[in-house]
Amino acid sequence: MQKPDLNGFSVDLNDRVAVVLGASAEGGTGWAVAEALARNGAKVIVGARSIAPLEILADRIGGVAMRCDAGNEAEVAALAKAAVEHFGRLDVAVNAAGLPVMGAIADLPQSQLDAAVRVNLFGNFYFIRHMAEAIGSNGSIVIISSMSATQPVQPHVAYACAKAGTDCLVRYAALEYGRRNIRVNSILPGAIKSDMAREAFATPGFEEAFAREVPLGRVGYPEDFANAVLFLAGPAYVTGANLQINGGAHLTRMPYADELPGGERAYGSGKVIGDR
Repeated sequence: MQKPDLNGFSVDLNDRVAVVLGASAEGGTGWAVAEALARNGAKVIVGARSIAPLEILADRIGGVAMRCDAGNEAEVAALAKAAVEHFGRLDVAVNAAGLPVMGAIADLPQSQLDAAVRVNLFGNFYFIRHMAEAIGSNGSIVIISSMSATQPVQPHVAYACAKAGTDCLVRYAALEYGRRNIRVNSILPGAIKSDMAREAFATPGFEEAFAREVPLGRVGYPEDFANAVLFLAGPAYVTGANLQINGGAHLTRMPYADELPGGERAYGSGKVIGDR
């Protein structure tokens, strides 16, 4: 399927400062979000655990790279502080970091459960808490969640449950920070055709199996979610929303494992749902 031109959406972000966490995968969602924010005028500080690719991104967009583990509160707090120290303020904060933990309820060890919750739920607590403090007032926080929180996809139970908790957190945060005009929202992508998922999508019939379940007739690209972030980063009158940005796939279902080339191995790769 031919990729559409998705870079037409724009919003004036001149004199704004943004943080994007989870942006080290070139061709991934966090990377696309950082590029879109910079392209629309924002100064951007990018964070992730892998610093080398992050520095490449920062160089391309004229931003700042900083190592940050999304599940480490001290590092998240330092990332928020760095944005203010480098650029004097913070207006927009986006957390695209995620850990796709796979396994059945009967089999998941405690260590895997802990990891899923630490990054995919607690990490968003830390992110909202410290980014809101750095913003102070009049800003936007966006969390990249997952459609698997509402549409079960085996074997993503630990990941999906943590993301569902995050969507609940977003609603509470919207209430808590609304008085300071800080908007807090989450985006729920479906399947993402990114560079990290190149191998899976190169399998004949794989993309078509997902696209059949999408009313708009195609899977998502990182730029689709970057455009949604741009909307929320602007003067959007939206807060406390869990936005289904997936071409309408939430109205149908995800393909079952036996409908995909490679069967359960396709989902087990972790490169379709929760891919950044």
